[in-house]
Amino acid sequence: MKTIWLSVIALCILGFSCSTDPSEIQEPQEDSIYFPSINSDEWETISPTDLKWDQTKLQPLLDYLELKNTKSFIILYNGKIAVEAYFNEHSSTSPWYWASAGKTLTSTVVGIAEDDGLLNINNKVSDYLGTGWTTAPLEKENLITCKNLLSMDSGLDDNMGDNVSPENLRYIADAGTRWAYHNVYVKLQDVVAEASDQSWNTYFNSSLKNKIGMSGTWLPLDDLSVYWSNTRSMARFGLMIYAKGKWENTQIVSENYINDATNTSQNINESYGYLWWLNGKSSYHLPQTQLIFNGSLIPNAPTDMFAALGKNDQKIYIVPSKKLVVIRMGEAADAANFGLSDFDNTLWSKINALTN
Repeated sequence: MKTIWLSVIALCILGFSCSTDPSEIQEPQEDSIYFPSINSDEWETISPTDLKWDQTKLQPLLDYLELKNTKSFIILYNGKIAVEAYFNEHSSTSPWYWASAGKTLTSTVVGIAEDDGLLNINNKVSDYLGTGWTTAPLEKENLITCKNLLSMDSGLDDNMGDNVSPENLRYIADAGTRWAYHNVYVKLQDVVAEASDQSWNTYFNSSLKNKIGMSGTWLPLDDLSVYWSNTRSMARFGLMIYAKGKWENTQIVSENYINDATNTSQNINESYGYLWWLNGKSSYHLPQTQLIFNGSLIPNAPTDMFAALGKNDQKIYIVPSKKLVVIRMGEAADAANFGLSDFDNTLWSKINALTN
C-alpha cells in the first residue's frame, strides 16, 4: 500500500492531476478553424510537409492544373492556405467569373434573409413578386415556392434559354414533381430585394460580402448577373460555409440553414441541395437531361464532399471530413460544360494522391 501511495505522489509532482473527478479531466481540444482578417489580405499558411502530405505529388497536381487551362487554385486546410498557385498570366488580384458556382451565393443570402425574418422559403414566390412573374396558369404559378427555386424543381420549362422574363418561364410540370437545372433561381435575388426593401447588391454586400472580407461585384453576362472576384474571395466564402455559416464568432447564416442547403433538398435528384451539388449519393441528374445516373457524382472525391460548380470548371469543393476547401478558377479544362465534367474526377485523384 505504501508503494502505491508514493507512486501517486510522484505522479502529482511530475504534473499529473490527482483529481478523480471525471468532470475535471480535460479532453484534448481539436484545432480551431483559422479565419483571415476581413480588413486585410494577409492569410496564414501551413505547408503540405507539416500536414504530412506527400510533397512529391504536389508538382504533378500543379502541372495538371496548368495543362487544363486553370487560372488559380487554392487548398485550405482548416482555414489556412496549404496550396496556392496561379497560372496563365492570372494573379492573386485578378478577377474571374464564378458562373453557376455563384448560385451558392444566392442560396446563402436567401438563408440570411430568412434568418433576418424577411422571408420564408416555404412561401410561394408570388407572395414577394406578385402574380404574373411566369406565364404559367395562376394555379400552377402559385404552387412554386422559394424552396422550389432553391431545389431546381419549379416545374418550369428548362428549354427556353437563359432569359428569365415571364414569357420564358413556362409551365411544364407541377412544382416539386420534376427536377431541371434552370436559371429561374435568379428570381430569388428579386425576392430578397423585395423582402428587404433594398437592392440585391446592397443587401448582398451588407449581409455577406462585407462581413467576410470578400472582394468582387455582380456583372451582367448572357442575360444574367454573374459574380466576379479574386480567388481568395471565393476561398473566403468556401471557408465560411465549411465553418457551418460562421466567420470567427459571428454567425453569418444559421447552421440549420447550411445543413439543409448541403443535404438532399427534394426526392428527385439526390445529389442536389439548395443550389449546392452533393457527392456520395446513390444517383444524380445532370443539367439538360431527365436521365438518372447511378452512382456518386464524383467517385474519386470524398463521399461527404459538397460543391459549387460553375460553367467551364469554376469550382468550390468543401470536404468537412478532411477539413478541406478547394478552389479552382479558369477556362474550361476540356470542352465547355455546365459545371460538372470528367475533369472533376481526375482532379480529385491527384488531390487524393497529395493529401492522403
